[in-house]
Amino acid sequence: MQEPKKPNDVALPIAAVDPAAERAAEQSIYLQLGAEKFWQIARAFYARVDKHERLRPIFPEDLQEPIRNQAEFLIQYFGGPQTYSERKGHPRLRMRHAPFPIDLTMRNDWVDCMRGALIDAAIPEPIIAPMMAYFERTATFMMNKP
Repeated sequence: MQEPKKPNDVALPIAAVDPAAERAAEQSIYLQLGAEKFWQIARAFYARVDKHERLRPIFPEDLQEPIRNQAEFLIQYFGGPQTYSERKGHPRLRMRHAPFPIDLTMRNDWVDCMRGALIDAAIPEPIIAPMMAYFERTATFMMNKP
């Protein structure tokens, strides 16, 4: 499987889309993949983070809790059970990430690791595009440094 194209070195504005249609498509992803694929994505993502020179220092030494948090959050976001919110409350992504300096380079590093994780987890090509659209939007939203 060929890796999807990488983003440019700038965060681009989001194209106009029908938000309701986009959200419905995102929420159907859980039904297509099932829970185990999201655990595979989280494990693959953190395997990449564990080797990443810039990202690794902002994560705890033991990555088991971040893996669990990410898998449960992604399951919830993409249409599965609400386990993440039942355990941790509202996701509050921006608040939870505020202590970490996230600039364009960190954003792009994170996106690249996530793109690679989708490929490592053998996510089918038609599902990669809407997932990456969400990840790129969210990563841009998390930026808190110039």
